[in-house]
Amino acid sequence: MTFAVLALIVACGLVGPVLAGLPRFAPPVVVGEIAAGVVFGATGFGVIHPSEPTLAFFAEVGFALLMFSVGTALPLRNPGLRASLGNGLRVVAFVVVFALIAGYGLARLTNLDRPLLIAVLMATSSAAVAMPVLDEAKLTALQIGMVTAAWVTIADIGSVVALPFAVVHGSARNVVLGGLAVLAATLVIWAVLNWARGTQRYHQYRSLSHKRGWGLDLRISLLSLFVLAWIALRIGTSILVAGFCAGAVVARVGEPKRLVWQILGIAQGLFVPLFFVVLGAQINLRALVTHPSDLLLAVGLSVGIVVVHVAAAVCGRLPVGSGLVACAQMGVPAAVVAVGLQTHILVAGQGAAILAATLVSVGVLAIGARVLAAGDGSVAPVASATPSTP
Repeated sequence: MTFAVLALIVACGLVGPVLAGLPRFAPPVVVGEIAAGVVFGATGFGVIHPSEPTLAFFAEVGFALLMFSVGTALPLRNPGLRASLGNGLRVVAFVVVFALIAGYGLARLTNLDRPLLIAVLMATSSAAVAMPVLDEAKLTALQIGMVTAAWVTIADIGSVVALPFAVVHGSARNVVLGGLAVLAATLVIWAVLNWARGTQRYHQYRSLSHKRGWGLDLRISLLSLFVLAWIALRIGTSILVAGFCAGAVVARVGEPKRLVWQILGIAQGLFVPLFFVVLGAQINLRALVTHPSDLLLAVGLSVGIVVVHVAAAVCGRLPVGSGLVACAQMGVPAAVVAVGLQTHILVAGQGAAILAATLVSVGVLAIGARVLAAGDGSVAPVASATPSTP
């Protein structure tokens, strides 16, 4: 690992914002980052070597921060969301049933003989991707928007919990013990932070941090993240649960606005783009083209994700637009590819197929938001569905 390679990776990371800022063709930021990694990685020039130890560790830090960001994006303190959890849970139940059926069928048709893994990929949603789109379209002010947000949030949390069992490489006992250990540590951290927030000394230090630029909230958040990641790896489970739990703690306790910007700086400024660039460098798109079964996997996942979520929306008596919005994915598929390639559960072509289906799901989200917004006159605002507070 040299400064030249690091500079190249940072430059590759800039491709994402450049493409996302184009007036007509504006793909999500991660598309450009992954594409740049593909060009300079195994598919293209072979300049970026993901197996290099320092680069691999930086990518793991980026992965942990990505899952941390996914956790912080959960709207756990939103009262409208809490009122809609019952409806969201009911729809997620339909999603699970349909995803298991579709996962079993697609596993029989392709060379990825892991029905549970495919089911998780079809059932998952991304609050980090969907919530900003719902907010921008002002759909969170409507009851249907909050039900959709609840659906996405529950699916996001559930798929993260289920994922270690779907990609288990070795003893399932380690996965269970690791998950329980991370959960226990998460509860301890949450209790400590919740207690500290009620003390005068804590607020004094936060005030000094704000005045003197110490970044105290960021340091505490990163400490929580890295402790949970260490526990997870020590016991033999994935850091995706650790990152997600640390982010969920911050979301539940309530993050100050300056912490949002600090996390944005350290995560989105370097480590998360680095993770996606390295992820793209690991993917060999030639394998996707040369192996018809991998191409079938990409098409099957893309179609299956849409069919599962739209069918669940219809069965749950929600608009089709809600199902299209809930198709949005990012964190879990990225985790599947990263962990799958590392543990040799997946081959390069399968990883490329999963990422291709993920990018399709983001495009479906944009269509779903427009469809849902076009029918917003037929749904009630959130205030009419939740009791008013004094």
